[in-house]
Amino acid sequence: MDSATLQNTRRALHAVAELVMAGPQYRASGTIRLRVGPGGFATVAQPELRVEGGELVTGSDAGSDVRRLPLDGASCAALAREAGAEAGAPAGLYAEGSGVGAEEVLRVDPAAARLILDGFARGDTALRAFAPDLRPVLWPEHFDLGITVDSVNYGVSPGDSHAGEPYAYVGPWTRRQGPFWNAPFGATRPLRELTDAAAVQAFFADGRARAAADPPAPQG
Repeated sequence: MDSATLQNTRRALHAVAELVMAGPQYRASGTIRLRVGPGGFATVAQPELRVEGGELVTGSDAGSDVRRLPLDGASCAALAREAGAEAGAPAGLYAEGSGVGAEEVLRVDPAAARLILDGFARGDTALRAFAPDLRPVLWPEHFDLGITVDSVNYGVSPGDSHAGEPYAYVGPWTRRQGPFWNAPFGATRPLRELTDAAAVQAFFADGRARAAADPPAPQG
């Protein structure tokens, strides 16, 4: 898969998470947290919205009002209108985000969406096994799934300016030094090298042990 296709799809899914789901949810219910769900991700409060593959799904499976709206070729503004909401990021909470305008046409490739969403599913399973008492959160600012344990962040990203493909990460609040720590914010591994949830969980466990044992990196 070429990098442009993956980047465009990641950017589009990030935009939907931020402008169509987290923003309206924050205005209606006071939270920006999203969760991983079957085949994609979803809100945790009203409005009840979820992404499954390349579609935005509105309404409850238990009701008769379920609608499936294709993401490819749509805009966040149009999707939000169809869902009975107003597109827009959560106001005043963070400076960065998807960088996508509400009227911009989204491009979502099915294979790229599957790669990204499968990565989130693998990460969610691994995080829940690694820290059973915590609920992983999909954050709309950086579009990454994560938890924090003892001042160390653990999670999965679909790719960003650091890496152009999905990866798992371990990010101590105080950076450590040593060969394990290969990123400015900690350690990362491409998900193509961590082929199942057990491998992702093992990477998190290794990171926890190394964060406890390795010395802090020099400051400045």
